Amino acid sequence: MNLVKRILGIFWLLAGPLAIFLLIWEAWRKIAANPVQDVYLPWIIIITIFTPIAVGLMIFGYYALKGEYDS
Repeated sequence: MNLVKRILGIFWLLAGPLAIFLLIWEAWRKIAANPVQDVYLPWIIIITIFTPIAVGLMIFGYYALKGEYDS
């Protein structure tokens, strides 16, 4: 079970930056297609809210990888 936790730690550690990258990439596409305030303002809010969540996901994955949740 501890091995599964550590493998999932790697997954969460990689999922955080990937999620941020995909979110910014999708926002860039949408804003480039229609650069009005009704489009870019919600994306700025979404990215601002989601970035700390993704960082927390990376921290959780780091500690899972180190074995902090083994006991």
